[in-house]
Amino acid sequence: MVSLSGALAATWVPFVVIIILALLFSVVYIKYFMSKYDPSLSTTISGIISLTIALLTVCLVPIDVFLASFMKNSDGTFKEWANSSDTRDSVENTVAIGYYTLYALVTFCLFLLLPFMYFFYEEKDESNPTSCRSKFCTASKYTVVFLIIAGVLMLIGGLVPTKPQPNGNSTEWDNVKNLFMQMGTNGGEDALSFVISILSLIGMLALITYTAYGMSALPMSLIKGQSNAKSELEKVRQKQKDNKAHIQSVREKYGGSRGSRNRQTVSKLEEDERLLERQEAHLEEKTNCFHRCLVIFRPFEVVIGVAFQLLTLLIFLSLLLTNIDKALHGKGYKLGYALPKRTLPNPIDIVLVFCQKVFPLDYILFTAVVMYLIFCSMSGVRNIGIWFFWLKMYKIRPRRTRPQGILMLCMILMFIILAINIVVYQLTPQYSMYGSQMFKAPHNTTVLNKTSIIYKLEHCSLDSSRDDCVITRMALLLNRFFYKMWFFGAAYYWATWVFLGFMVLGFLVAVIKKRKSAIDGEVDEDDFDESDEEMIHA
Repeated sequence: MVSLSGALAATWVPFVVIIILALLFSVVYIKYFMSKYDPSLSTTISGIISLTIALLTVCLVPIDVFLASFMKNSDGTFKEWANSSDTRDSVENTVAIGYYTLYALVTFCLFLLLPFMYFFYEEKDESNPTSCRSKFCTASKYTVVFLIIAGVLMLIGGLVPTKPQPNGNSTEWDNVKNLFMQMGTNGGEDALSFVISILSLIGMLALITYTAYGMSALPMSLIKGQSNAKSELEKVRQKQKDNKAHIQSVREKYGGSRGSRNRQTVSKLEEDERLLERQEAHLEEKTNCFHRCLVIFRPFEVVIGVAFQLLTLLIFLSLLLTNIDKALHGKGYKLGYALPKRTLPNPIDIVLVFCQKVFPLDYILFTAVVMYLIFCSMSGVRNIGIWFFWLKMYKIRPRRTRPQGILMLCMILMFIILAINIVVYQLTPQYSMYGSQMFKAPHNTTVLNKTSIIYKLEHCSLDSSRDDCVITRMALLLNRFFYKMWFFGAAYYWATWVFLGFMVLGFLVAVIKKRKSAIDGEVDEDDFDESDEEMIHA
């Protein structure tokens, strides 16, 4: 018989592997996009740490599900070592500590580490050189604003009442003291939950903006492929001829005229000429023998694109069915549209619940779905860029992204991964809450006018008692705030509908959009500073 220690060993060993893989992924990803002309060790380390921590928050979910399901036998009874509620609470509290530790680190990164490094590097980019102490002081001054915001949010979260007031005759001072007593007794869990709920809500906006489009853009870009480099090269050379002829005609027409308008026209044409020269150089590299041989992998690229598009369709269908199920059978907006029991069939949820019986098969499938969402988010960020309202701040390009852009990218991805935790809960309601747990539900039956009670095996749900089923810590963490402040549950529910709508819109845009250039992301019109460095380092 497998003991509790065996269960913990079976889960934490693969989790350690996931930690190593998450760290390696973060290192490769950050190094891949970091500018080769302006590298920053501090920015690289900060980005790697932040991205790794965010990835671990979602990788802990299968561990949580496994431990909750492992406590029960297939016949719905608890295993011998899990018969005691104290033992079950001890196991789940260990997982809860893991969640709160990771979420606390996420809060630290979003409110302290990343803002400080961003402002520190902004000071480094100023034209007037300043001392390290001065840059540290200036960055600290701006970062204090983020710390104040975090403190205010935690104070609000800690003071929102979760229990009824002592009695109707209590004074305002008694009510205030009761709030602070509640804040002290739960160890700040409510405060942290409130902050994470706010950050997840912001993440939903990023998810709608970037992931919804990326889930169509990534598969369609693989299916469509890139434009032919040889034909593009011919077009660029033709443009070069036309541009040189235009420059010559302007100079001949105006002769020695030095008017500002003439200088601007010639300057613009010369800039276009430098851009075309760089495009020609990059396209010539794409027409060599090595790149021609890569054509043999084109069929595999199309197959992968079709598989990704089918996975996108499956995710869309599962989310749509869950939202319809919540609309029909949920608890309503005042309880965050909580779904007591899955009624409509959900393909991804059904598959994960079935595979959960064979650990770590569900872990592999769950990680694959989550990583696909993350890759789609990255694709969306790369295609759209980082904007502040109507102002485009940074482009995300391989080996050409500025350190500030890397920090902003990590911040956006952390928000998105927090939102993915919410989407995963809605995408796989049964799996995320109870895994494959079963319990013996009593049913009344009448035979020959005699009523008796029989017990049938059913999947655990929110309607089942705590003595019959063990809910995962992630579901408990989310539901406690859905019930405490209905706004979050309702906001996540309606944001999911918006997300589904943007997925359809993104699909239409991805279908209509023409194929990418063979040198997409390598040469742009507004990167002449980098082009000069590129010519120097060439």
